[in-house]
Amino acid sequence: MNKKVFHAAGTRGHADHGWLNTYHSFSFAGYHDPERIHFGALRVLNDDTVAGGSGFGKHPHDNMEIITIVLKGALEHQDSMGHTQAIRPGEVQVMSAGTGIFHSEYNHNKDEDVELFQVWIFPDKRNVTPRYDQRMFDTEERKNKVQQLVSSIDNDEEGLKIHQDARISRVSLDAGKEINYKLADEKHGLYLLVVEGNVTAAGQQMGRRDGYGIAGDANVTIKGETDSDILILEVPMYM
Repeated sequence: MNKKVFHAAGTRGHADHGWLNTYHSFSFAGYHDPERIHFGALRVLNDDTVAGGSGFGKHPHDNMEIITIVLKGALEHQDSMGHTQAIRPGEVQVMSAGTGIFHSEYNHNKDEDVELFQVWIFPDKRNVTPRYDQRMFDTEERKNKVQQLVSSIDNDEEGLKIHQDARISRVSLDAGKEINYKLADEKHGLYLLVVEGNVTAAGQQMGRRDGYGIAGDANVTIKGETDSDILILEVPMYM
């Protein structure tokens, strides 16, 4: 399967609720685009800014792998499994909703915004027992190299575990540096999101918050045109 989709930052869905300023790379809530329902097993990629003292009240999820990456501030998570914990920059949280879970997410601070990405990935197993995990990752470990944050519960690779043969990584490239990303499976695709900076990926120029989905290329070269921070999501293209 050969597929390339470029999502310029300005074409994402957007909603400003006052307490929440959110951008959607894929259809979500009030934003619906039939061309942007999902990219393989990647269902949601939201770029959220939550005002101080605000947040998402208790709400349910089931049969979805949910990954939260905080960029700034602190997000306080509470769930029906009894966890209460703040997620801070450098930390990643994974939650397998499985048979069903309730949770809430609030800005831990009253006087500053919290900025985060939330990723939803379709699981490869339904109705699993809900689980939660969280870890701090050293930012120096992704300087000009790929740092794997998330991988499948069925393998022994680096990262927090989810119920899908997917990998989430991050790399901070100095201007002029490049890395080559090799997919673990030829049936997978790669979705890149530029957190900050400007890069060229598989010949496509990308700026801040641009997204690019690539399927059919086993190896993808990413070059930093400026100092850059890139989120890399490898997902199965089959469902």
